[in-house]
Amino acid sequence: MKSDVCKITGDEASLKNILNEVEKTAAYNQLDSHSAGRLRLMAEELIGMLPELLEYADGDFWIEVENNKYELHTSLLPNKAMSSDKREKLLSISTSGKNEAGKGIMGKILLAVQMMMLDYSQVTTTAGNFYEMGRSWSLETYRSYAKKQQGEAWDELEKSIISNISDDVVVRIHEKKVEIVITKAF
Repeated sequence: MKSDVCKITGDEASLKNILNEVEKTAAYNQLDSHSAGRLRLMAEELIGMLPELLEYADGDFWIEVENNKYELHTSLLPNKAMSSDKREKLLSISTSGKNEAGKGIMGKILLAVQMMMLDYSQVTTTAGNFYEMGRSWSLETYRSYAKKQQGEAWDELEKSIISNISDDVVVRIHEKKVEIVITKAF
């Protein structure tokens, strides 16, 4: 089952539409209140980073459900607002090693999305802060990496809402769009 597709523009109404769609999907699939709350929490985490991303992208949001596996999809298509100045700013942030936006799991997801919105030839050569990023980034892969490292990366995972309630978060390039997919089986 696929929910209605919500256009997201970054204004308050479009962000509320995402939460409405989440609640509608939870009710339609008869999720208990605990599971519905977790689904909403994942959507709220996603909404938290959308205003910054929608500065230079147009987006869609929808949910797919199959056999009690829920996928929250966000598809972002870079628009003309992604100027060379903004590209340069993102590149300088990603390679500095002092990137405040890259702190925490949601910061890493945000940075992965931003990097993938840049020219694809630059993505693989400037991935600086990412572990095996390339054209996709996965929370599950990052969990494996962090578990081996056991330092700050592991602490970030333990403190992260999205890390604790989702099964995985994948950021990938699909055609000319950057997709964020948060999965959870109930």
